[in-house]
Amino acid sequence: MVSVTLDGLEPDQEKLMPYTGSMLMSSFKIWTVAFAMIGAASVPIAHAEESDAKRLLKSMSDYLASQQSISFEYDTSFEVVSKDHQKVALASSGTVTLSRPDKLRATRHGGFANVEFVFDGKTVSMVGKDANVFIQADVPGSVDHLVDELRDKFYRPLPGADLLMSDVYAQLMPLVKDVKDLGSGIIRDMECDHLAFRTQEFDWQIWIAQGDRPYPCRYVITTTQVEGWPQYTLDIRNWKTGSDVAADDFKFVAPAGAQKLEKGDVLVLDVDELPSSFTK
Repeated sequence: MVSVTLDGLEPDQEKLMPYTGSMLMSSFKIWTVAFAMIGAASVPIAHAEESDAKRLLKSMSDYLASQQSISFEYDTSFEVVSKDHQKVALASSGTVTLSRPDKLRATRHGGFANVEFVFDGKTVSMVGKDANVFIQADVPGSVDHLVDELRDKFYRPLPGADLLMSDVYAQLMPLVKDVKDLGSGIIRDMECDHLAFRTQEFDWQIWIAQGDRPYPCRYVITTTQVEGWPQYTLDIRNWKTGSDVAADDFKFVAPAGAQKLEKGDVLVLDVDELPSSFTK
């Protein structure tokens, strides 16, 4: 979970908001008030039961843990806040293929990075495709161990890494102090259970597909201890498991002409959601 504040970001207001006429803004305010009133009248209080929410999250966790092979595509939106209190959303997309317990391939392509991670159970390889450079490190062990090492040692967390762990429930619940079941929500025509959780520093929500495949459809993390409440949204699509997952030997092949970086250069390999020129 990442919280950031941008220092010195001064985007072109006209490009970000080309239609700021008084008529449009007045209409926006009217509709905002109207929807807020409708929402307040229809909040599913009857569903806000902690036990139900925990049961649904545990069911998702158990389902994910039981899948030997998983693949999906994803889109992210990373909303950050400038020093003058402007919120800006940075977008990226990618893919994940996971084979438990110790194989992983993930890509991310956004405005600031075009990268690929490959893990074969012993070595993790990270490729900066635009710069045509790569770096490798020995990280023997499970995907759980890899996620921890990338976050804590290399400062390169994988997108939605919480959802890749072997026990998602144990990963997410220890710091939770408030739980709500908000009823149903629709994500790309899929009816989902919408759950909301709070910790001391973060609010997070998850939409879980209903039925016999309770996979995560959307995951939202909001940082409440930073002014402006930066927010990270992960949308998951094209979910596949078992034999539907395309075969992958998780063998790393360096791109033609790619330069291999030394281990000490891992921090200069720009694989983050934010460009290196931004201040966290």
